[in-house]
Amino acid sequence: MRYFLDAEFNGFGGALISIALVPEDQTVAPFYEAIECVDPTAWVAENILPLLDTRPLTRAEVTDRFADYLLDDPDPLLVADWPEDIAHAALLLVSGPGRMKPVRSIRFELVDPDIIGPGKPSDVPHNAYHDAVALRGAVLAYEQRMAR
Repeated sequence: MRYFLDAEFNGFGGALISIALVPEDQTVAPFYEAIECVDPTAWVAENILPLLDTRPLTRAEVTDRFADYLLDDPDPLLVADWPEDIAHAALLLVSGPGRMKPVRSIRFELVDPDIIGPGKPSDVPHNAYHDAVALRGAVLAYEQRMAR
């Protein structure tokens, strides 16, 4: 199944704060979790943390939930519009030195937002869940335009 991915993180190259996977199939529940951010940048403290719509967990808890969410999908494809989102998703599967959470297979796709064109803006910018919903809408609209 295809999932649309967005992540928020603590400044450029910073630690993961929240991550969302919004399935293409709207009958499947999305994944959205946040990780405790103990030393946020000023911008993150003002623009991201107030928008978290879930109680932050430890990184280990989010790692477990993320892997469990994807485990039963034999061929998940995670689609993102920013390289760091993919990096954070991949690193979230690392559970310790030389260890990773079990996954059957996982693929990533990076789309260029300048190519797919403007979609409906996120209802809550800088919230990973709402940004992933907006990405799903933009990609699906682009694909419909290209199919004509």
